[in-house]
Amino acid sequence: MVAGMCEGQVPNDEALHALAGSIASVLQANGQVLATAESCTGGWIAKLLTDIPGSSGWFEASAVTYGNGAKQTMLGVTSATLERHGAVSRECALEMVAGALARFAATVAVAVTGIAGPSGGTPDKPAGTVWIAWQRQGEAMRAEIFHFDGDRDAVRRQTVAAALDGIRKILTA
Repeated sequence: MVAGMCEGQVPNDEALHALAGSIASVLQANGQVLATAESCTGGWIAKLLTDIPGSSGWFEASAVTYGNGAKQTMLGVTSATLERHGAVSRECALEMVAGALARFAATVAVAVTGIAGPSGGTPDKPAGTVWIAWQRQGEAMRAEIFHFDGDRDAVRRQTVAAALDGIRKILTA
């Protein structure tokens, strides 16, 4: 849960910028460098972080891999994973985060893949289903599924906040 927010609350721009700023401070203070791999957020995480002056000192790259072909080409997600589990899956999110960490000069990475809606969902994976994976260099990957409520913007905002909060937790653990 994002600090200062209630469960189910959709973060506004101010809350997202504050969270990005707190992560920037920790990355900079610890000499860490971040990379992102984004699908359903379309680069929103990277935009928030690179809005911060000096971000080139702690932000390396973002791969916006909306399509499956881009996930494969840019991040090394396998066709077997996509065929067996789909793009919105734990397995895909883990391959995305591993690909971002391996391909970019970063020490920590986050990957998001999901269904922002309003269409595209299925009974098994309704709109609002999002997988987020995180990894710090030399440590185990972790992934978590989220089921966000609201319209497309609300789902994407909650995804960005959860992704950033997970980065914060990794960096301060």
